[in-house]
Amino acid sequence: MLEDIIKERIKKVSELRKRGIDPYPLTASRQYPIEFALQKLNAWLRAKKKVVVAGRIKAIRGHGALIFADLSDQNSQIQIILKADILGKEKIKFFEDFIDLGDFIEVAGKFYLTQKKEKSVLVSNFKILAKSLRPLPKSWYGLENIEERYRKRYLDLLVNQEVKQRFVVRSKIISLIRDYLNREGFLEVETPILQTLYGGANAKPFITHLDNLDLTLYLRIAPELYLKRLIVGGFEKIYELGRNFRNEGLDREHNPEFTMLELYEAYKTRDDLMKLISDLILYVVKNLKNEINVKFSSKKRWPVIDYEELLKKHTGLALTDDKTKWLTKSRDFQIAANQNDSVAKISELIFKKIRSQIIEPTFVINQPVEISPLAKTCPKDPLKAHRFQLIVGGWEIVNGFSELNDPLEQRKRFDWQQEMRVKGDLEAHPQDKDFLEALEYGLPPTAGLGVGIDRLVAVLTGAPSLNEVILFPFMKPLN
Repeated sequence: MLEDIIKERIKKVSELRKRGIDPYPLTASRQYPIEFALQKLNAWLRAKKKVVVAGRIKAIRGHGALIFADLSDQNSQIQIILKADILGKEKIKFFEDFIDLGDFIEVAGKFYLTQKKEKSVLVSNFKILAKSLRPLPKSWYGLENIEERYRKRYLDLLVNQEVKQRFVVRSKIISLIRDYLNREGFLEVETPILQTLYGGANAKPFITHLDNLDLTLYLRIAPELYLKRLIVGGFEKIYELGRNFRNEGLDREHNPEFTMLELYEAYKTRDDLMKLISDLILYVVKNLKNEINVKFSSKKRWPVIDYEELLKKHTGLALTDDKTKWLTKSRDFQIAANQNDSVAKISELIFKKIRSQIIEPTFVINQPVEISPLAKTCPKDPLKAHRFQLIVGGWEIVNGFSELNDPLEQRKRFDWQQEMRVKGDLEAHPQDKDFLEALEYGLPPTAGLGVGIDRLVAVLTGAPSLNEVILFPFMKPLN
């Protein structure tokens, strides 16, 4: 059936060319987007102004002397009316013979209100702009399954307005983040994506090769260490919005390629950035209050919970308890911990399970230093990091801390991470001698944070997974 439709449409393309009509012309004469034209409708009706609009044919009704069709562009849709007594029988027949659902056309004509007061364009001329060879699915359900929506996002966007709007909102969220940070005096910077040594997070990298230098390179897992170098270099308020890559599993919270905001501010601490990020998110929510699904109160502070206290509540264990107890408890959470894992590592795995129960925006603070190798310690407890995570709707949205700026202590942390790598922890942070050298020139007291933009968009738009907020999420090839 589909093959027959395609063959028939290819025949139409061939016939158009025989008639000297280009089914894919170079230029279009559109004057205005449909949305703008509709805003001017009343004035243009009175003035009997001729307009030229263009878009994709989404529906065709009627035949013969009177045809109605729906013309759609990016933001709006309008009915067009084709009458034989205006266009002539030949033009009407041409429309019936050669124009199909999904085709792009432009129409010239005047605005017209039907008896039912439907805003329309009474067409005096039309031109084909692009002939579609495949029919559009009739609805979202015309796509075979949920994976089909992600693989063929272009069709998903065509037939599902809610999906399209979500990506419009995503773009607005990113613009508002930039607007807020720029107004607060932050400078947007760019750091390498191809790196000779990866770092800034505990994650497994993607590996590539630079043939010209016969050099192994890595796609960045985070820009953190380069951004801190810039603070050493004299910048005080910087941020980067860009793509990171981690060779991890695929699930509702993870995509190998994702968008991250990282920012750093000199002479600030973790607590300062907790306020900054809450103010930033509330700014975004306020400006999109009619376009997103969540409401955050700006009148009360978001709760702050101690990491160990949260774990005690759910496990009955303290971070100082014997590892055997933690290994036993991990089985209650269906976690595959092993003997080489430290208490801090096991606690982190359990935390990832229990955070799903945290729905309202909540700061979790004072994570173990052992799982925070780039963070300063808490003044009153050297085993805990001066760190926070912001959890919303069960998702970790933000991770931030007061940055470790003691080069001697950072070297010890890297050495310990290297020991973990030798024991088989592929996500342990590698030793970065160049970064250590930069620290030795002096890093002022600094705080930094990272925001998972995809996760933030998912929370603000009520999306159930990252696949719904990434235009083209990674999918396993069908073949």
